[in-house]
Amino acid sequence: MKQMTDTHRVKSWLYLYEAAVSGKKKHDFRFKDERDYKVGDTLVLCEYDQATGGYTGRETEFVITYITSNETPCAISSNGLNREVCVLSIERK
Repeated sequence: MKQMTDTHRVKSWLYLYEAAVSGKKKHDFRFKDERDYKVGDTLVLCEYDQATGGYTGRETEFVITYITSNETPCAISSNGLNREVCVLSIERK
């Protein structure tokens, strides 16, 4: 049976958006808030200009390939990551 996936639309500052779209940045650091991020979900980065306080209209889809958090720890994440945040490994769709 195929797993259901969700789409998460999130704000991304100009320089972070450009680094992700170019492939240099392969992760995204996020609060876990009400979103239930899962491997296989789509992360839509929506470019946001802090200077103007508005979205630019540019959006790009990524797939979440791995999640590092307190639930899926690495060597230091249980000590280094707050329980309310996670690191999403992402790949452009």
